[in-house]
Amino acid sequence: MSVKRQWTTKIGTPLLLVALLLSAACTQAPTEIQTISSAGINPDLKALAIREVRKLQANGQRVWCVPFARNASGVNIRGNANTWWGKAEGSYARGKKPVSGAVMAFTATSSNPMGHIAVVSEVVTPREIRVDHANWKRDKISLRMSVIDVSDANDWSKVRLESQEDSYGRVYPVTGFIYPDSADSWQDKSQMAPVFAFAAAPLPVN
Repeated sequence: MSVKRQWTTKIGTPLLLVALLLSAACTQAPTEIQTISSAGINPDLKALAIREVRKLQANGQRVWCVPFARNASGVNIRGNANTWWGKAEGSYARGKKPVSGAVMAFTATSSNPMGHIAVVSEVVTPREIRVDHANWKRDKISLRMSVIDVSDANDWSKVRLESQEDSYGRVYPVTGFIYPDSADSWQDKSQMAPVFAFAAAPLPVN
């Protein structure tokens, strides 16, 4: 074998392997890194929340937003909706960004002194989400209701809900979002360095 051919073989083989690895990586779906919360809609919890509401309705009892949100999200806080944000401090992570599975805490107002809470079922765009909640319409549950952010700063402090099909109601103030993750877990995640990786196989679409 000539010296030139030996050099080509030694150099060409590693380059070929690198090219194959890069090609394979490009065909894989990138791993989605969830740095805000490991939250997500738990179908079992959601089904439980709906069953409990059906029982109440069958017995002619009142349906409230708090028990439904607690059952559907797994965020175990007691008390009126207007107390949830304060009670979550130190126990659950809180923030201003909607995440699927998080509890959206509405700010109490003169017309709604007890506040309201809803569970985020989907983040549609940076300015639209869908929520599951109870007693927005008296003694009923509303699933996948559209909510749009109308705040100037795009911080979800003011929202409008699609209470009627293709019709968004008045503006409601929102304090923030309570994530099912514990506060300690959130602290750990907030200190993680960015990670870039490729999955071994395409991630399933839920």
